[in-house]
Amino acid sequence: MKKLVRCVMDPKKMSEFLPILFWLLGGILLCPMLTNAAPNPNFHIYIAYGQSNMAGNGDIVPAEDQATDPKNFLMIASHNANARQRSGSTTQSIETGKWYPAIPPMFHPTENLSPADYFGRAMVDSLPGVTVGIIPVAIGAVAIKAFDKDQYKAYFSSAESYIQNWARDYDSNPYQRIVDLGKKAKEVGVIKGFIFHQGETDGSGTEWQNAVYKTYKDIVDALELDENEVAFVAGELLQEGNNCCGGKNAGIAQLKSKFKKFGLASSKGLQGNGRDPYHFGRAGVIELGKRYCSEMLKLINKDIDPNAPAVNLADPTQSTVPDAPPEEYGPYGDAPASIPGTIEAENYNKGGAGKAYMDLSKGNEGGKFRKDDVDINQPNMGIAVGHNQKTEWLKYTVNVAADGEYEISALVSGENGTGSFVLYMDDVQIGTEIANEGKGFDNFTEVSGGKATLKAGEHELKLEITNDWIDIDYIKFTAVSSSNSNDDPPTKLAQPTYVSYATETESSFAIVDMQGRKLGEIKAASMAEAVEKSKVNMTQNRSAGGIYFVVSNTKSSHRLMQKVVVYER
Repeated sequence: MKKLVRCVMDPKKMSEFLPILFWLLGGILLCPMLTNAAPNPNFHIYIAYGQSNMAGNGDIVPAEDQATDPKNFLMIASHNANARQRSGSTTQSIETGKWYPAIPPMFHPTENLSPADYFGRAMVDSLPGVTVGIIPVAIGAVAIKAFDKDQYKAYFSSAESYIQNWARDYDSNPYQRIVDLGKKAKEVGVIKGFIFHQGETDGSGTEWQNAVYKTYKDIVDALELDENEVAFVAGELLQEGNNCCGGKNAGIAQLKSKFKKFGLASSKGLQGNGRDPYHFGRAGVIELGKRYCSEMLKLINKDIDPNAPAVNLADPTQSTVPDAPPEEYGPYGDAPASIPGTIEAENYNKGGAGKAYMDLSKGNEGGKFRKDDVDINQPNMGIAVGHNQKTEWLKYTVNVAADGEYEISALVSGENGTGSFVLYMDDVQIGTEIANEGKGFDNFTEVSGGKATLKAGEHELKLEITNDWIDIDYIKFTAVSSSNSNDDPPTKLAQPTYVSYATETESSFAIVDMQGRKLGEIKAASMAEAVEKSKVNMTQNRSAGGIYFVVSNTKSSHRLMQKVVVYER
């Protein structure tokens, strides 16, 4: 008989243990809520940085700028300030890292109206259904080095005392304050771009231009953003009347060569404050903000997600959206790709980065077919995976019909003749390295990849890039016929191969799938007409799209073939 042991915890230890237990239970219960929350796509966030004109030098009119909360316009506080410390007449106190209605001054307690104030208001008016947020970090009189993560410390160590005092609002590291606030902002919204105004202090030459781009790129990289998507709009310096620096605007315009998405907010016709040669007056500040808005609208995706909830203006963390369930790893289509057969390079498995693919660059550089980081483009003959760099890889679930030996080939292109890849079946290399023939990225040729002995059944095929750069249309596996077989091969259209696309007058064309099966015939006067008819035919008669071939029905040894991509409907 087992002895029953009674466990009793000392009351004092119990009192110490319970808070830990409750904390653990609370963390466990909270984890699903945190992991299932995604940023609200209709909450557009912008980083505003620069020197005094961005920090705010327009006069505040409390009745217009501070008396009521601006519509759907928020700021994430970049510093701490009591209401009585802030310029104008506001009852709003702010604390670093928390969201508030965007009431000026946003950048420092004693600043005034900024172009960012009326930029945000104009953006909201232009995009019904969108809430706009600002990350405000700017310091009067500073050089661009103040925002350079590698130079800010040395810069502030010798800066004027009043500059050092302003910098303390950001713990003397403006770059890091932007990054820290940006990470919090990404939890609830989407960072769409930057507005920037700086240059009076240190000019607009090549060195300055490079430094401006570096500050942007360092922030983009730290926040894991894609510069192909995150716009940058710079503002011109005061050029009317008695001004200090209007001659530098030509150099500011040259920033365009540095950025993927660039806009320039003109200062033409905007008047100064009448007190100094540096700063815009209130009317100029408001109009400049609206011009930032006009430029930004040209650069961003303005789509509204009708299914996302309205942003909670009191607490944006309460208006995130449910995260999409993770995509289950497996074949892209309804079933594994067939061997023998043709495997389209763009039909790599579902499952996302690290499971189905590894790509070194953020975003789909080609912008075609799929929306992850694999770079898919559309050359003159269909869809291909491009921008391929060494060590990148793709995986495909395949089904081998029968044990046997298979010939491997691939339709590829490139300019260097060295871009290449190898294949693995269940982590064992098969065949030989496949390289492009260096005939240009628009000239695809079918290249041999040797032979492989494969076992019947389901397997995982991996394509790994061994040398930059090669574009890949498809990989093809063809069964090698036994030399001593007396059986005639089944009557079947040969597997598609790459041939000339020259126009030839024909009366009859066949539609063929990737496995070489004849799906139908078309009568047409030319290959171009046959392709158009086949697209209509396959769209109307199949529930999903795919890759097909139009083949001329001629007994000539130079039959024409055109690849046709029919997108899923």
